[in-house]
Amino acid sequence: MDEMTQLRELRADAPVPDRAALAPGRSRLTDAIAGNGGRRTLALRLRLRLTPMLRDWRVASLGAVVAVTAAALVLTQVIGPSAPDRSAPATVVGDLDLSSPAAALNRAADHLERQEVPPEPRADQWIYIREVDGWQERQWEELPEEVRKKTPMTYSPDRWVPYDDKAAENDTSDTDYRTARESYRIAAALPEDPEALLARLREVFPTGSGPDGAPEAKDEHSFRALSVLLESYPIPPDALARIYRAMATVGGVEVTGHLIRDASGREVIAVARKHDRSESRREILIDPVDYSYAGNRDVVTKTHEVPGPEGLAPIVQKRGDVLIDIARTHAAVVDAKGQKP
Repeated sequence: MDEMTQLRELRADAPVPDRAALAPGRSRLTDAIAGNGGRRTLALRLRLRLTPMLRDWRVASLGAVVAVTAAALVLTQVIGPSAPDRSAPATVVGDLDLSSPAAALNRAADHLERQEVPPEPRADQWIYIREVDGWQERQWEELPEEVRKKTPMTYSPDRWVPYDDKAAENDTSDTDYRTARESYRIAAALPEDPEALLARLREVFPTGSGPDGAPEAKDEHSFRALSVLLESYPIPPDALARIYRAMATVGGVEVTGHLIRDASGREVIAVARKHDRSESRREILIDPVDYSYAGNRDVVTKTHEVPGPEGLAPIVQKRGDVLIDIARTHAAVVDAKGQKP
């Protein structure tokens, strides 16, 4: 029996809490981390990292063990000691043009449009992803042993998700989550026109008020929607080209004038946009060789204080601190769960 089956059967008779019941806790957690301005991004990050294991809300019936584990992983990852600053300038190689978002992203799009489009994965295939996330790994290792023993979750840089996941497709509780197949088909159907493409993605990944904060402005909403889709795999190369061309048109988007070091030590392109209501920026990382999605970071743009968890002193976030630092080092379509390319 696999871990997910054990997890689902542990308390199969437990009632399923609705989103309204879960919202206050999530709101307090994300408010404590980054203030109102960064709530939606951080709530999204929590969902994206834990969704493969926590999609079945009966997990909530495990009580404090799972809740405390998830909170510890995220809270310490985001507001713990400053991560190493990997933003030191690196030499631009080859024919890269990092003078502007349009120059960098249109060059990437030109390259991708010349690539052959592989066939869509079969319904019985799996998506293998390996991501380096030093903070999450470290926080898992530092959790008390008794907590780790009581939770069925574990940290691993490797994960497998089914390409065809009908149960997840029918779960409409999370408007930001899409299965691999849904994401592939959404990307493949995106229009050529950048404005129309962004409008479509804002429909697919809506904004609004509620537990995730106030509605986003158009440009922030567009950049977040692009970020969410880019975390999916696979995306056809011609569709990725259209996505990059559209990203270059989003207001406030910048590209660093040099390559940066990601969490795995690679030199990558960073396409960034500052969050509208917080002192940090979101960076989408792109491989400078094949222009594939290479990960993401959140970086503090101005030294400031944020409220700490109840009863604790405010947290000082310093300019240049890396709050989220995830490097995707492998992604592939495989024939079975557990298989690596």
